[in-house]
Amino acid sequence: MTPLVSVENLMKLYAVREGRGMIRAVDGVSLTLAEGETLGIVGESGCGKSTLARLILRLIGPTSGSIKFDGEDLSSLSASALRRRRRDMQIVFQDPYASLDPRMTIGRIIAEPLAIHGIGPRRTRRDKVMTLLGLVGLDEGAADRYPHEFSGGQRQRIGIARALALEPRLVVLDEPVSALDVSIQSQILNLLMDLKERLKLSYIFISHDLGVVEHVSDRVAVMYLGRIVEEGDATRVFNSPLHPYTEALISAIPSLDPALSRKPFILTGDLPSPDSIPQGCRFHPRCPKTMDVCRSTPPAITLGPGGVSVECHLY
Repeated sequence: MTPLVSVENLMKLYAVREGRGMIRAVDGVSLTLAEGETLGIVGESGCGKSTLARLILRLIGPTSGSIKFDGEDLSSLSASALRRRRRDMQIVFQDPYASLDPRMTIGRIIAEPLAIHGIGPRRTRRDKVMTLLGLVGLDEGAADRYPHEFSGGQRQRIGIARALALEPRLVVLDEPVSALDVSIQSQILNLLMDLKERLKLSYIFISHDLGVVEHVSDRVAVMYLGRIVEEGDATRVFNSPLHPYTEALISAIPSLDPALSRKPFILTGDLPSPDSIPQGCRFHPRCPKTMDVCRSTPPAITLGPGGVSVECHLY
């Protein structure tokens, strides 16, 4: 069965000023997303999560590698064909206020994708806006108001409604709840999971909050300095992490239940700069399990228990 999204050896390099090398924002990433699945992508800030998402959506172009959506290579599409394909791929941004035009009413914001793609006459677009507002839990009166009149959680609901206007198959959620109060986060997460089931959506869910990712994801991919170091079934990865970096991230998830508390796994040092990636395994300067081979030889991807892939010399 053809996956909905298939990425092969994807790379994105940025030149450093004054010719001091290249920043490897995304460095040889391969992954797939099945129809109706939620793939969580986690890692520290600066590891390449958001860059990977923008590459998949072709908001930015890759340096090399392939991106296929429903078997179609996005890099081979003309500008007009790519624009038509974008109807199937939408994104919800991290900051619900910065992503909304403060000069436009909510009705115009949600209807804008329909106008851009020339879908339906103006009257039916208004009806569509009302339907979308109800779908995300807002009343019809919101259509004539402006973004500053809403709370952060309500603005994120508006962003979700806009993303759903074109009836996409894939929605990329880039830190969709990190800017919201904890009390509101659960409401938005529940809304997203309900919409996934009702509308048969597929999600790529990007976050640095592993507790949230564990709750919503079917599979999870752990990124470190532009590479995926572990990927597999979310339950298996969270219960039995293989890579030391994954183990450290999971050990930091807070728990109110003493019986579920995890043994701390403390990392030393800071995340290296992406323009000066360490030789060998890029994680070895911070890894408490470093061996001599880690300092000289990059690890290969190994298939572990339960189909979990891991990039580590321990396996």
